[in-house]
Parts: sequence; structure tokens; C-alpha cells
Amino acid sequence: MGGESTTRTAPRSGGTSTGPVGGRTGQRLSGLAVALGLVLFLGGFAWGAVLYRPYTVPTGSMTPTIGVGDRVLAQRVDGDEIRRGDVVVFTDTTWVTNAPVVKRVVAVGGDTVSCCTDGKLTVNGKEIDETYLKGNPVEDKTIPTVKVPQGRLFLLGDERQGSLDSSAHLTDAARGTVARSAVTARVDAVVWPMKGMLERPTGFEPLGALSSPGPLRTIFVMFVAGGVLVLGGGAYGPVAKLFSRRSRVRTEPVGAR
Repeated sequence: MGGESTTRTAPRSGGTSTGPVGGRTGQRLSGLAVALGLVLFLGGFAWGAVLYRPYTVPTGSMTPTIGVGDRVLAQRVDGDEIRRGDVVVFTDTTWVTNAPVVKRVVAVGGDTVSCCTDGKLTVNGKEIDETYLKGNPVEDKTIPTVKVPQGRLFLLGDERQGSLDSSAHLTDAARGTVARSAVTARVDAVVWPMKGMLERPTGFEPLGALSSPGPLRTIFVMFVAGGVLVLGGGAYGPVAKLFSRRSRVRTEPVGAR
């Protein structure tokens, strides 16, 4: 039947390839990406598990920084590493029997603390600008002048009106102070809900150096980068196969019959 023509698709190779998809270099890079991703992901997980502990805060004594039921990550630290402004986890049987407590350190051994002067907390005669309170009132918290003994800490909740903190234990033998050795961890971030890293307590900087943030951001980057590399490397084969199929298919004329 002269003059008639049709078109059909045909694979270039004339058949289906059963060899490895993608070039040899691509396959090697894909395997390397997956291996590196696993190292980063698992390494970040192991590092985080060694350095950090999760806690759920059951009360509102640390609002607005930490709300009721918030999940936090706290870095395991020695009590000697604690500085003014840190939010810490500690256990003191004179406060609550065998239960971890979360409060903010406002004075350390040798400091003199009182409240309030012009509505502000005073440490060593300096009025502290506590920006993390977000407008919560301070002036309702009455604290007579307390000299913190060496090796001990004075702690307050960020919710100053209702927090059962050092100010509620002023009649104790230690005048509300807690031993540094009672501290087990320093809170770095609120992870649920996702509020992120805690605000730096810059109001305490004139009194001395602040604590350095823990490696939580680095660990998070390792998690994300590792996950991306694993997913990307694992997806190389299917993606390469898809493009390989498309490149083999072409449209060609079929001769007249």
C-alpha cells in the first residue's frame, strides 16, 4: 500500500538493558553519599544521646520561657560549669523529693541578691535587665538581701509570682540556695512545641561570662545533612533509570508497506 507511513517508538539498543543503571562514577558517588549520610545521621544521634537528656516540664513556673508540658533538651553538665542566667535541671530533696526541678540561676556563690529595685532583680548592686521575662512582673517578688555561699546557687522561676523557687525556701537552713553538685543538666532548647534555642541572658553579662551554647545546632545540622545525603544517594538509581529509559526511546519513521 504505497505512500502510507506510520510512526512507532523503539529502544535504541533494541532491547531492555539489565546492567547497572547510571554510569560507574554515578554509582560510586551514590554509594559514597549514602555511606556519608549514615555516618552523619547516626553520629549525630549518638552524640546527642550522650550529651542531652529530654525532660517534660510539668508546671508553669518557667513561663513564658518554658510552658506547661513543654519538652526540653538539656545538656549534661557538671555543676561547676553553670553561670548566671542558665536554666538548669537539679534535684534537691529539701525542695521536692527525688524529682528534677527546672529553674533559672540568678546568682552564684559569693553574689548578693535581692528584689526588687525599681521593679528589677538586683545582683551585686546591679539591676538586671531580664529580657526573657517578656513583660512578666518582677516587683511582686520580694526577696531580702541574701549572700549566696560559695559552691551554691540562687534560682528563680521566670514566672515570678507563682514559682516555688529559692524565694520560697528562704527560711531553710541554706536560705533557699542549692548546691552546684545538685545540678545535672543545663537546658538548651524547647523542642516541643518547636520554640528553638533559649534566649541568651545578656542582662547578666556585666557580672561575668555567660555559658557557651551546647552543640545542639551542630547535631541538628548533622541529622538534616545525613538524612538528605541518604535520601539523595538512595534516589540516584531510580532517577537514573527513569532518564535512561527516556533517552533510549525515540520516534522513527516506518517504511511504507
